Amino acid sequence: MTDLQLSAIQKSCCFTGHRRIVGSCASLQKRLKETVQRLIEEAGVVNFIAGGALGFDTLAAEAVLALKEEYPQIRLLLALPCPEQTRAWKQEDIARYERILAACDKHVYVSDRYTAQCMHERNRFLVDHSAFCIAYLEDGAKGGTAYTVAYAQKKGIPIVNLFI
Repeated sequence: MTDLQLSAIQKSCCFTGHRRIVGSCASLQKRLKETVQRLIEEAGVVNFIAGGALGFDTLAAEAVLALKEEYPQIRLLLALPCPEQTRAWKQEDIARYERILAACDKHVYVSDRYTAQCMHERNRFLVDHSAFCIAYLEDGAKGGTAYTVAYAQKKGIPIVNLFI
């Protein structure tokens, strides 16, 4: 890994969280913005990487985009599992996803097609390219978010869990 790549990772934060939000989305959005602002101001984070899923990923991406006016140096990167990610989504969710995709600074697909492993690969990509993690993980939960948080913990990455 080059010094430039390492520097980019040290200034990067990923998001991981459940698709279903418990409680107020407005309250979570406020906490998300406050946490992102702290990372920008206190740790110099400029790259924020979201996975493009419904729920927490969407809220996180929208929070970063909203903060770009105040912090023009920040970037939203989307690490997407595959181009077909939205194939079973509702039309309003697809429209919201497409707005985020159009507004992000960069996006990458970890797989060129859906496979049994592409979500797992996306989750590892998020952590492997970050020095911080903002999560929305319910205690005792299983699945992709729990795996991603455990993987980040194993790599020694600080995690802020916004689940109440």
